Amino acid sequence: MKKLINDVSNILTESLDGFVAAHGDIIALGDGHMFVRRKVLKPGKTALLSGGGSGHEPLHAGFVGHGMLDAACPGQVFTSPTPDQMIAAVGAVDTGGGVLFIVKNYEGDVMNFDMAREMAGRDIETVITDDDVAVENSLYTTGRRGVAGTLVVEKVVGAAAEQGADLKALKRLGDKVNRATRSMGVALTSCTVPAAGKPTFDIGPAEMEMGVGIHGEPGRRRVALRSADEIAGEMVAAIAGDLGSKGNALLFVNGFGGTPAMELYLMYNAARAHLARHGITPVRSLVGSYVTSLDMAGCSITVTLLDDEIARGWDAPVHTPALRWGL
Repeated sequence: MKKLINDVSNILTESLDGFVAAHGDIIALGDGHMFVRRKVLKPGKTALLSGGGSGHEPLHAGFVGHGMLDAACPGQVFTSPTPDQMIAAVGAVDTGGGVLFIVKNYEGDVMNFDMAREMAGRDIETVITDDDVAVENSLYTTGRRGVAGTLVVEKVVGAAAEQGADLKALKRLGDKVNRATRSMGVALTSCTVPAAGKPTFDIGPAEMEMGVGIHGEPGRRRVALRSADEIAGEMVAAIAGDLGSKGNALLFVNGFGGTPAMELYLMYNAARAHLARHGITPVRSLVGSYVTSLDMAGCSITVTLLDDEIARGWDAPVHTPALRWGL
């Protein structure tokens, strides 16, 4: 294993120290490295809080800032944060408008955020994201996994929170965006968890995992490597078939951490053409490695059907370490 690390046991804290030092104009680090929060909070605003296992950077801490999250709780690599982390973050960012949890549908995340909601003694609602169409149940989930579509929920709901929407309205909007969003991923290589020191799964040089999860969980099937156009075609067909609707959309092609931008844009071009055949027209786009799986090679495709409300939320100004426009 070749990694740029000092000590496996300190990788998260050292990474967080560097992250906050690099973006100290936007974010601050909570005591004990328990959470990352916006440096400047807006009194009375409903706070948005998310989190999950590390290794998916820039999700979630990279989306803390104006127009998105107020705080994010990082767990150890591929491990849910603890309820104590969420409770501490709630206390730091709740300025009177209540708190909305945005939680990916993994059993550990859902359980720990739910425990935190019960223990915090504050006005809290939860949106659970479950946009992955690849499998209905996985190693870590009951029901569909929450994957790259979580970013879309955080962005659209974050815009509405910034504009003063209350907790109930943000809960409704988050559920709506989640229902309009579908994703699917493909892995060309495994990821390597630093503490394990070896690839999470074995995959041959001429194979790919269609429908892989963001922790390296198995997808629909292991198949022979095919052309980018064929891969995009299968992923888009699954997404479009599950959405069951046509119209304008956001197309988000996301890298898993080990895929060059050249290949991601090639996949965007292929996905765009396939979506057109299903009556879906990308009018908004995002391409890059935003919801990663450490060093995995591969990508996911996310499609969100747009109405005026969702499109306005996506277009609204945002200023975070990893996502910035309009300011």
